[in-house]
Amino acid sequence: MKLGIVGSRGMVGQVLMERMLQENDLKHFETTFFSTSNAGGEHPFSKISNVDPKLKDGNDVNELKKMDVIITCQGGDYTKAVYSNLRSQGFKGYWIDAASTLRMESDSTIILDPVNLDVIKKALKDGKTDFIGGNCTVSLMLLALGGLFKAGQIEWMTSMTYQAASGGGARHMNELLNQMKFFTDRVMATETNLSNKILEVEKNITGLMSDSAFPKENFGFPLAANLLPWIDADLENGQSKEEWKAMAEGNKILQSTKAIPIDGTCVRVSSLRCHAQALTIKLKKNIPLDEIEMMLAEHNPWAKVVANNKSDSLRYLTPQYASGKLEVPVGRLRKMYMGDDYLNAFTVGDQLLWGAAEPLRRMLHILLENNT
Repeated sequence: MKLGIVGSRGMVGQVLMERMLQENDLKHFETTFFSTSNAGGEHPFSKISNVDPKLKDGNDVNELKKMDVIITCQGGDYTKAVYSNLRSQGFKGYWIDAASTLRMESDSTIILDPVNLDVIKKALKDGKTDFIGGNCTVSLMLLALGGLFKAGQIEWMTSMTYQAASGGGARHMNELLNQMKFFTDRVMATETNLSNKILEVEKNITGLMSDSAFPKENFGFPLAANLLPWIDADLENGQSKEEWKAMAEGNKILQSTKAIPIDGTCVRVSSLRCHAQALTIKLKKNIPLDEIEMMLAEHNPWAKVVANNKSDSLRYLTPQYASGKLEVPVGRLRKMYMGDDYLNAFTVGDQLLWGAAEPLRRMLHILLENNT
């Protein structure tokens, strides 16, 4: 199969290529890399066999049409600019996309194969060719709670998210670091032990957030020493688009016969990588906690059930632990005061892996199996 890869130099693209090289995925394809800014240039994968050594133009429909599969991490603007024109010009191949642009289209399938492999296989059987990566927090939530969803035991759920700076992109991560440096350069230039005047320091830092030189071009507001209780567009009903995605995308991934209500509040925090979520789950019946833990642990190889105690929670349920790992730890599992059919949970996962890159590369292998 002829594979075209667009956007390999971006943050998600870099994570995707790291995983593809680790798993030696490129050996299965004749691969061409496309660039929207450096056509004709070199790329770091040119020495791999079956790989075209030169970058092709990512906007060249005639070159893109030659591919059997296109996988893109170039972003939503690229999808909007190229996809429809490419299809209208006769492209019949598979389009695998990390961007959200096509997720909710009727002919698109959101891919998360440990959770919805049956949905993906049915889509292929039905002749569908658009396979789109899901929202990062939604995908991580479904992986962590897959056993309960599979058993049909969730009546409704709230998801309160703690989303890392990298959810906005590389520029946002860099801006967070610059915000941190802006503070420390000004309050810790001459001394590091500020305990005896810490309230004065706190007032100084709060004031620095309003300084005209404070770097906030990307976030629009301070994230360092702060949090941002709104992510994505305002839907003008009190809900952000990021919050809307939980129910809309979650039920599309599951192909639920009856939609499961999922709602909550999405918050940006000052971790660099990995998204976390605090979950309140209304179960359809009282299920013993040990059975719940078994259901979650046995659903897929990546859900890691963490014992609900202080030491294990602080060790495993953190961005520090989850960063760079395919594991999706889920813990703080306990019944709540509201009743035995109410479950508390907390999960964290690397949104650049299962929340972005990993479902894309796994979709390639599903296509290989489907076409042999």
